[in-house]
Amino acid sequence: MIPAESCEMDDHLLGWLKTLDEERLTRVLANRPDAIAPPWPRRLDTLAQRLGNGFAVMAVMRGLPLPTLEVAQAALALGNRVEVESLARFMGVPEAEVAPWVGRLFDHALAWPDADGRIWIADGVARWWTTPCGLGEPLTHYLNSWTVSADALRALARALGLPQGPKRQTVDRVAETLSDPGRLSALIERAPEGTRRLLEEFAWDGPIRDIDGGRFVAPGSAEKWAGDHGVLFRPSWNTAEMPREVALALRGPDYHPPFTPCPPDLATVPVDPESVDHLMTLAAPHMVERCAAMLENTAKTPLPLLKAGGVGVREVRRLARETGCDEDETRLLLEICAVARLLAWDDSAAGLVPTEKFDRWRLDDAAARLRVLLSAWWRMERSSLRRAGGKYGTVLGDDPAGTSVGRARRAVLGVLARLPASTACADRTGLVESAHWHAPLLDRALLAECAPAVLEEARMLGLVSYDTITDLGRALAALDVAGDENDDCAPLVENDPQLVECSTRALASVRRSALFGADLTAVVTGPPAGELAELLDRTAERESRGAASVWRFTPASVRRAMDTGYTADDLLADLAEVGTVPQPLDYLVRDVARRHGEVTVTTVACIVQASDPVLLAEIAGHRRLTRLGLRLLAPTVLASALPADKTLAVLRENGYAPVPVEDTGEITVRRARVDEPRGGRLILLPGGQVAELEQPPYPLFEPPPDPREHAGRLLTAENDVSRQNGRTWAIIGRMASRLPTAQQSLLGFVVDRGVRAAITLTDGLTATISHGELRGGALDAWCEEAGDYLEFPLADIVEVRGAYA
Repeated sequence: MIPAESCEMDDHLLGWLKTLDEERLTRVLANRPDAIAPPWPRRLDTLAQRLGNGFAVMAVMRGLPLPTLEVAQAALALGNRVEVESLARFMGVPEAEVAPWVGRLFDHALAWPDADGRIWIADGVARWWTTPCGLGEPLTHYLNSWTVSADALRALARALGLPQGPKRQTVDRVAETLSDPGRLSALIERAPEGTRRLLEEFAWDGPIRDIDGGRFVAPGSAEKWAGDHGVLFRPSWNTAEMPREVALALRGPDYHPPFTPCPPDLATVPVDPESVDHLMTLAAPHMVERCAAMLENTAKTPLPLLKAGGVGVREVRRLARETGCDEDETRLLLEICAVARLLAWDDSAAGLVPTEKFDRWRLDDAAARLRVLLSAWWRMERSSLRRAGGKYGTVLGDDPAGTSVGRARRAVLGVLARLPASTACADRTGLVESAHWHAPLLDRALLAECAPAVLEEARMLGLVSYDTITDLGRALAALDVAGDENDDCAPLVENDPQLVECSTRALASVRRSALFGADLTAVVTGPPAGELAELLDRTAERESRGAASVWRFTPASVRRAMDTGYTADDLLADLAEVGTVPQPLDYLVRDVARRHGEVTVTTVACIVQASDPVLLAEIAGHRRLTRLGLRLLAPTVLASALPADKTLAVLRENGYAPVPVEDTGEITVRRARVDEPRGGRLILLPGGQVAELEQPPYPLFEPPPDPREHAGRLLTAENDVSRQNGRTWAIIGRMASRLPTAQQSLLGFVVDRGVRAAITLTDGLTATISHGELRGGALDAWCEEAGDYLEFPLADIVEVRGAYA
């Protein structure tokens, strides 16, 4: 059942929405994209329900600066029905200073004015602050409670020296007395010693505090006097609360809640924009190239997980050593690749391996690859370089801070994006304070913990240099769209035009050629392109990196390349495409190729033996046994590529009667177990969990409607008198004649309640629908498969079933 207060709040919000013109409604919709997310509402009453959703309200509050929330909290402290003039007086500032922040609450539908100009605060906002400004419930909450009997109320009136009367009148008199600072002060003067100190603690550090319940019944104690005179109420034996009016009276007329309309000053220093740009063009391609190298390494050596979840320090260090990354880069790239779905858990490999998405990623241009990494980092809910208690957390392990880490990252980068061009932050403590002003619901201690890690991660990705934001970082910080790390909303970030332009420029300086020396070195004077770095990493040993990278060719490195399938001609041809191959390098490659393969080593999963060479020859040539990869090693010995249990099963399926033999030569009998083939890949989720990845290569997302256009449609629909009202059941009963009564009722709930249902049409087509409206003989409803509103003729609907999310 929906509470009456919530219904009243929705009614007031709807009433205000009906008074808005198209310009003002457009502003609300633009600030609340959640309200017009698919399926977008088509009526103002549906919009009001969306705007009042508690989870959506909380998400909006997280994006508002400190003064907006201070104003909302002060309005709640005054009772949630206050005029702007009274609010400004309470906050101790001119009305002109408060009005813009009140207007901002209105523009986000977190508050709205009623017909008398009083401010109504959304329920979701009120639920966040149960004690706004450190103040408790109003006196009427306690005096009208069922726990306060009529006798107790009369006793309270006598203690305060008030005349007896009807309950409502007595409640008003008590509230008036205890709200008056002068009268309350005079009362306390006659109270037992220690009463004022007790009440001051509740007024400033309350309103709810633990107490010794026995003192509330001890004659002559300050606690008993406070309870008898209504300045403290006891909901339980060891807990007491101070009413809001009493606390305000004790704080005095000079008290004003905090109000900080201006962000804290942040010390800055000038920086050279060309140097910043140069470092961006070095860092961004380096991370793309190292990411590819790291994923290639995991393809060869799957990365195991700890029993408790996450990747162990030993594996991180091994991976860093083998790929030429430093340890911090490896930690960051592992986290990013897991969120970007480039790295996955594979049961057969018992470790993390690249996914099919990696195969597509590596074929994209370098700028597109960079945007995939940036998008994953932007919504990542862990910080790989954050130190908690002086220690790094486990890579890909659980992080109790969760989504707050992602919000802290965006808050810190957002502060840097607001600095003037060519200026850098010179005070990291001030950076944390500024980030808290812009995101006040974030824990300040978490912000202070995350800020150094955010700056270091951003520096590695080319988003920050010298503690100033680069053009690439500014383009990313401008994107409000983030989502959580399990949302596949990446294309909304990756395809942003400004980010596309900046990422292309950040990777424009990559080198696609190398200088080969007679000393068997290859030098790349600048950031190498991913393809060039991959080729040189495969064929040579990297000796240095930085402004210029150096590789050295050795017999071992060339042999390693040939182990992957290269011939001498193929290798020299690939090297010739990126530079001029000197004669010593040509000699080295051909000499290694001449000796390569003189001795071979073969892996054999099991051996098949028989005393009859003819029988083995028959098995080796059997067409249905080709999947065993059988090779004749000797007239009576076959080598199989599959393990013994699977080889046994396949031979028996084809009419043979083999028996397993232990290493000792003894025959044993075991049950054959055939593993079912596993389809698809598994992706890593937070905490080491896995889930199936079944997604198209490039997901398409239907954007919400334009706020201005939709505002016009909403206002037009509100004025459309032709819309059917109260006739749902009659129309469906008459027009949807193919449906039984129960299914007609369910279809009626799709219209009147917006519920989800699955329908089948006469031609066999099915659809999942919701938020329906009747238009003539058709049902106009949101179709999840189409991602839009469609019309379905009622006469063509042959079945309706419940659909549960």
